[in-house]
Amino acid sequence: SMKGVVFTEFFSFVEERRGAAFLQETIDASGVPSKGVYTSAGAYPACEMGALVGAYADKTAGAPADVLRMFGERLFARFFENYPALFDGIDNAFDFLASVETSIHQEVLKLYPDAELPHFKILEHTPTHFRMVYESSRHLGDFCEGLIRGCLAHFGEDAALQRKTVETEPKSVIVFDLRKKVQ
Repeated sequence: SMKGVVFTEFFSFVEERRGAAFLQETIDASGVPSKGVYTSAGAYPACEMGALVGAYADKTAGAPADVLRMFGERLFARFFENYPALFDGIDNAFDFLASVETSIHQEVLKLYPDAELPHFKILEHTPTHFRMVYESSRHLGDFCEGLIRGCLAHFGEDAALQRKTVETEPKSVIVFDLRKKVQ
């Protein structure tokens, strides 16, 4: 399942870009059983997010992967607005990404004890090179990439991002490799 807050943030993202009428059309076209009624604290089937993203992509002639990336970038910015304390004492993207598994996921679990979170393993963390493994049964690598890009944008950093899929079943295992462009 997936937390309702992700759905409500997705609706804000769609509405900001396309307006309330378009959002309603997207919900209708998706055919989700919930009919688009989500509470932030509730939990809903992840396949409903897939249906909503797919409907949005169809209506905009885009690719679901691109929609998930754009949404991930937007959600990162919202994350900073809503939880500024998580950024205390962190002044660069790599340090923030390195803190996700430990401090940030702990905070998420305090708010949503039953959240199913992806697992991150840091392979490399220097001032110019960051490499991590994303592992999830949810197959949201594009969304994760969007969040990473949102993080880089938040800290105003320019880094080349490469992504390599190691495994797709039963879960996604993806290596994200970021290299800062050295001045």
